Amino acid sequence: MNVQTQPEKLSAKDFASDQDVRWCPGCGDYAILKTMHKSLANMGVRPEKTVFVSGIGCSSRFPYYMATYGFHTIHGRAPAIATGLKLAQPDLDVWVVTGDGDALSIGGNHLFHALRRNVDLNILLFNNEVYGLTKGQFSPTSRLGQKSPSTPMGSIDSPADACTFALGSNARFVARGIDVQAKQLSELFVRARDHKGASFVEIIQNCIVYNDAVFSDFTVKAVAADMQLHVVHGQPLVYGKDKNKGIRLNTQSLNLETVIIGENGVTEKDILVHDEKNRVLAGLLAAIRPPNFPEVLGVIYCDPAQSYEVAVAEQNKQAYASGAGNLDKLMHSGNTWSVE
Repeated sequence: MNVQTQPEKLSAKDFASDQDVRWCPGCGDYAILKTMHKSLANMGVRPEKTVFVSGIGCSSRFPYYMATYGFHTIHGRAPAIATGLKLAQPDLDVWVVTGDGDALSIGGNHLFHALRRNVDLNILLFNNEVYGLTKGQFSPTSRLGQKSPSTPMGSIDSPADACTFALGSNARFVARGIDVQAKQLSELFVRARDHKGASFVEIIQNCIVYNDAVFSDFTVKAVAADMQLHVVHGQPLVYGKDKNKGIRLNTQSLNLETVIIGENGVTEKDILVHDEKNRVLAGLLAAIRPPNFPEVLGVIYCDPAQSYEVAVAEQNKQAYASGAGNLDKLMHSGNTWSVE
């Protein structure tokens, strides 16, 4: 008689390695790490089936602190290495941990291709709008005028928007969360893993040393309710402490605008309803930012399609079905020549 035993239920501690966590005291990365430990335990995943791949930067120390498989790779190349891993071992859960500088500067091309190919990777981009590991230089997401060791007179570079970049790369899952909002962030991790194909999650993360409080215009408790819009599929885009603020489409300019329900004839019927499969709406929501709009959080876009490694496996199966090849015949076919 075969006796099947249920796998032992794991706790958050089972996903934490024995390495000393070496981030600056107060860094938002601590909160993200703790949320990941708890989330994986709650998902019921197995450490031996889980891999974390990172590039270079503060966030990229993440694999050291996970009791799973992991690769600390080279600057910007984590998506490329993770793609190879997923193709070789498609049964693994592969997470990519990267930062705004690592992913959107030297790694922008690799991130683009991983997203457009729709490789089944869970990509987490920690965005603190600065290069923290190399002592505070401005990054691709730094705001205009930001002063740093590399921009002492203020940055004149137009900043990149991570979620807009992902949508422009034809990503099929795009979300945004905040480092210290554990409940909401955990829900995004679950959604990202359940999504078959490339999932992209931007995590707003505070760098307490080199860019402290840069997100205070929407993260501090006093303004959070009025400056954060947590989107839910099928629900109206309503926010605010009194739930009386909303997002409406201006039918003349075709731009989004903020309105107050009950003023100037505005009713709940005027408020847009969130649709995760609407790419146009997703683009509009990803682009709006404080101070003129609330920060949009949650799953902004989700429209699954066949993942890359599945398509590759199907193509390989078709090739194998045609029969065994002859390497010698192949090498001597077509245009060949001899060198004497």
